[in-house]
Amino acid sequence: MAFALCGIFTATAIAWTADRARSVSAAQKEADRLSIETDEISGVVTSSSGPEAGVWVIAETADLGSKFRKIVVTNERGQYLLPDLPKANYKVWVRGYGLVDSDAVTASPGRALALHAVVAPNPRAAAQYYPASYWVSLLNVPPKSAFPMTVAGNPPLVIPTQAEWIYNVKNCWGCHQLGNKPTREIPASLGNFQNSAQAWERFISSGQVGPHMIRMLNAVGHEQGLALFADWVDRIAAGELPPAPPRPQGT
Repeated sequence: MAFALCGIFTATAIAWTADRARSVSAAQKEADRLSIETDEISGVVTSSSGPEAGVWVIAETADLGSKFRKIVVTNERGQYLLPDLPKANYKVWVRGYGLVDSDAVTASPGRALALHAVVAPNPRAAAQYYPASYWVSLLNVPPKSAFPMTVAGNPPLVIPTQAEWIYNVKNCWGCHQLGNKPTREIPASLGNFQNSAQAWERFISSGQVGPHMIRMLNAVGHEQGLALFADWVDRIAAGELPPAPPRPQGT
């Protein structure tokens, strides 16, 4: 039975590899038909689902003395054009909603280049590329009916409206991209805590600006704020995901 299963898996892998090779070959033939200037890289992006519209094609090089990067978006046929590239060797790859980053391909200007996009294996993998603001949207904002809200302080603080509460939370954006991976996941290296509220308090009080971070938290209520962000990171750790953003439109 083990040998039979091994044979099935091997045959499946060979068939998948052959299908991908045929897909890449067809895409490269289409890319070769495009008119390309000597300072351009152009081609077609396809995946196992066919042409990929509205995904980013990223070209990056360190050959120019400082890192240089250019990003464009594919059109509705999966075509892309990276124009006005200084002469250098570039690493080119594909990123997009619903995908995971493709392997980088080395290319130079004046070349047609077919790229293979990699469909995300599951929604959680796809969500790692969503904008930070989509992850912030998972915060449980108190309803308008909860205001005016009185929070503990000396003296107690009254937050008159939901809009002011949201404004206080958004003050975090002044220094942090709230919702990115380092802010939505508490690192295990931080230590062991009885709950996420304690971990979050330790997390934001770390470093030279820790006292300022605590003051920012207190603007929405110390305990209320800790409960808010603890609930947020707990639900994300349990697998809750933000809605999928729409892809940009190419031309």
